[in-house]
Amino acid sequence: MSVKGKVLAAAATLSLLGGAGVAAAVTAGAASAATPSCGGSCIDVFSHQFGTFADPGFVMDSYKQGDQAGTPVILFRTSDSDPAEDFTTDNEGLVSEFYAANLVTAALALQYGCVPSTFTACDGEGQGDYWAYEFQYSPYGVQTGLCVGVAATAVAGEKVTLQPCGVSGKTVWIAATPWFKVSSGTATKVPPNTNIHDTLSWYQPGVPLINGSDTNFSDPYGLTYPASSYPTDQPRPNLYVTNVLGFSDGALNTNQLWSDIHGVLP
Repeated sequence: MSVKGKVLAAAATLSLLGGAGVAAAVTAGAASAATPSCGGSCIDVFSHQFGTFADPGFVMDSYKQGDQAGTPVILFRTSDSDPAEDFTTDNEGLVSEFYAANLVTAALALQYGCVPSTFTACDGEGQGDYWAYEFQYSPYGVQTGLCVGVAATAVAGEKVTLQPCGVSGKTVWIAATPWFKVSSGTATKVPPNTNIHDTLSWYQPGVPLINGSDTNFSDPYGLTYPASSYPTDQPRPNLYVTNVLGFSDGALNTNQLWSDIHGVLP
């Protein structure tokens, strides 16, 4: 059963049992495209270490267009003809929905997907029901069933590679907000469970992406670009996970801040 199907089934079961506060099912996203063939179904995730919304510079890429589990995930110069940069938001939704689909643990959901109807109390520091995503490699718009993730439970230094989608929290990425939405020069704090489309694009200056297999909630493991490296280095630097520095006070390094963009890449 697909992730979406699992969530729908879980939501229906909870509804029949009288459970309150059941969120909408995890849904497929739509955003930008690296190649015209990928069209509006694709997204391009970029690092704020090297780019901005106006000029992302480098975006998430499957190394040498690899389409097998274990292929390294890197950043590569933006191009409208490189299918290695084509990713779809395979699943997106609140962490509570991924928990209902049995894709993240109760311990992780208590921290990042806490809803009173499930956990009775949600009063811990940083608790909330945050948005989460799976990024599926989809060259020319053709889904491979492989998502950006880690091969083993996240630990500091674990490399980010393509892994089978919809199997576990290893391919789930949590947008650890609240951060700020900027509109007409005014910054507004956005609650973690705000129901807005394409959440990554709303947050300035980007969000940390916490891996869904995380078990370290005081210093969580987030998507990171190697320090002192550059995307044109040889060999190509591999994305990895490590502790999100400054997570407790919101002062994060730019190599741990991520967003996505819209439109076919230049």
